[in-house]
Amino acid sequence: MKLTLNQARDWLERSAKVLAENQQLLTELDAAIGDADHGINMDRGFRKILMALAAATPEDIGSLFKSAGMALIGSVGGAAGPLYGTLFLRMAAEADGKAELAEKDVVAMFRRGLQGLMERGQAGPGAKTMVDAWVPAVEALETACADGYGLAEAVHRMAQAAKSGMIATVPLQATKGRASYLGERSIGHQDPGATSSYLILQALDDVLEGD
Repeated sequence: MKLTLNQARDWLERSAKVLAENQQLLTELDAAIGDADHGINMDRGFRKILMALAAATPEDIGSLFKSAGMALIGSVGGAAGPLYGTLFLRMAAEADGKAELAEKDVVAMFRRGLQGLMERGQAGPGAKTMVDAWVPAVEALETACADGYGLAEAVHRMAQAAKSGMIATVPLQATKGRASYLGERSIGHQDPGATSSYLILQALDDVLEGD
């Protein structure tokens, strides 16, 4: 199984729907340790992606993700815009000119996106950020593909690993971003960026499962 351009587009559209549905949850999580705007920002950013896709039809996955990344950088406030924008722009660079991606290409794309995310945010695992969802997710995808699982199953394992990483942020003390200002008071709260990351990856799982 390969990731097609239509599936990649469906992923962005599904993500927009899920983030809109979970806007309040993300805002409540962010209210505890941030600026209480993550849900609003993510909803706005993915609505902008939908507007960009309606205005122009990308001919390959690289162009699709480049359009998404630029929309996020231009519309999402705080740290989330540059972080998610960089993620998609790095993924776009890996998928440049390709209308479909084999398993190894999908792994390389997500690995490159994660590298960009970590470089931009200057954060590694354990800092209570979205990286805590993305690192185990990409590792799970890579392992599943190396073990011979098809793309749908590999992405399912990726989403489940992101969920586990999201939950694992609860007992952590934040050392990066706005939440780090709270020190020990950040302990006991789920990171909103890790949560939106899980929702986005679960949306990809849903798309591939449906196909």
